[in-house]
Formats: sequence, structure tokens, C-alpha cells
Amino acid sequence: MNPDCETPSHFPFKVIARIRSDFPDKFGIPRQSGLLKGLRSSIRFEPEFRVADALRGLEGFSHLWVLWIFSENVRVGENGENRWSPTVRPPRLGGNKRLGVFATRSSFRPNPVAMSCVKIEEIRLNVVDGDYCGPEIIVSGADMMDGTPIVDIKPYLPYADSVPDALGGFAEPLREKSLKVEFSVDLGAFPAEKLDTLREILAEDPRPAYQKDADRVYGFKFAGFEVKFKVQDEVLSVLDLIKI
Repeated sequence: MNPDCETPSHFPFKVIARIRSDFPDKFGIPRQSGLLKGLRSSIRFEPEFRVADALRGLEGFSHLWVLWIFSENVRVGENGENRWSPTVRPPRLGGNKRLGVFATRSSFRPNPVAMSCVKIEEIRLNVVDGDYCGPEIIVSGADMMDGTPIVDIKPYLPYADSVPDALGGFAEPLREKSLKVEFSVDLGAFPAEKLDTLREILAEDPRPAYQKDADRVYGFKFAGFEVKFKVQDEVLSVLDLIKI
């Protein structure tokens, strides 16, 4: 091969947008996209890409592929490179078994790139909100923390992207049954329009798979509140909702 024509080993990416979501931290975020149908987020574009024409034709699609960066899980080595390991311990297996990184969706990868399939709820071409002025895509089912950098979006193509008889590997039997959710706290201050989504998040059991202590009180931040809860005998009890 002509050395002058060799493919470069590094490719620069631009952040084209960022997600706006109700999750300021990683804890509590759904483990995969599409699990919580009522979870709304928005995609807001960086200044260079706030061009309505870039979304022309997108209104004909129902879903998107979003390619984004695991910005909170980058492990930087001494020379500034992203550190990675060929094997990881998937949390859904209790953290006790190692599998190849390319056989998992671990966030610790050679390149910290993730993808999510989300539903398009609304496309707004001229949003004015504080310092933001430009197009916005309202989506449901996103599994991203607020501010997550997005490097590309692509339309979902049902005829090519859907594989009904695909195999799910080790993850197939790990779909757990939902927990029963009970609130032992006043819900008056919590946004009523987000209550059903909070119930969905809690029913999916947001605890790490390797932490199942019935006496432990867990907490995560959602929609401007810190949610305190514990789980006993498949029942999740919300103990407190603290306004942040």
C-alpha cells in the first residue's frame, strides 16, 4: 500500500448536539434506550449545526439512531490516550464474570462511543429558550445524562434495522421482572407530568445489579429532585423526595 494513501489511525469528531434530560448524574438512567417509553429528552444542537435545513425530511421518520460519547467514563492514560481493557465485567452479570469488551455494551471501550434508538416525538425548527436559538428534536426513550455530547444522528430504517429473529446472547435471560413501587412520601411538590415516568424508572430497579442490600437506602437525582428509596421483597418504597 502506498504510505501516502494510508488510512489515518485517528479521525476527529465534532460534537453536533447535546442531550437535555432530567438526569444530572449517571445513577438511575435506564440501562438501554427504548425501555422507558414515557421518558422525554431533547436534542439541542451546537452553534455550527443550528441549521433547520439539516433536519429537512426527518419528519417522515418515527425513530432515530443517536451516536454519543461516554463522556463520564473516559479513562485517560499518561499520554492522553483513552485506556481500555479487552475484557470487562458486565454489571448485569453481577460483576463476577469477564467477557470480551466487544461482546458487551460496556461504557469502557477503545473508543467511548455509544448508540441509542429513540422515538421522535416532535421536531421544532425555531426554538428560542434563553441563550439557545435553533432547532430541537424532542425524543422519548433516551438513556443519556443531561449534557451528553452527541456526534451524529441517523434515521432508523425499519426494513434494514429491525431483525425480529436476532439473538440476544448472554443478555437475553437478564430482563428482570418489574418491581412493585410504593410511595410513602407526599408527592405534592413533584411535577405531576413526570410522575408516571418516575414510576417506570423505579419499576425497572435502578440499583446496580451487584447491589441488592435490602437495608440500604439508595438515591438518585431526577427532574430536580433527589429520590430516596429502598427495596425489600420485590417492593420498592420511595422514602423521600428532596427538592434540589
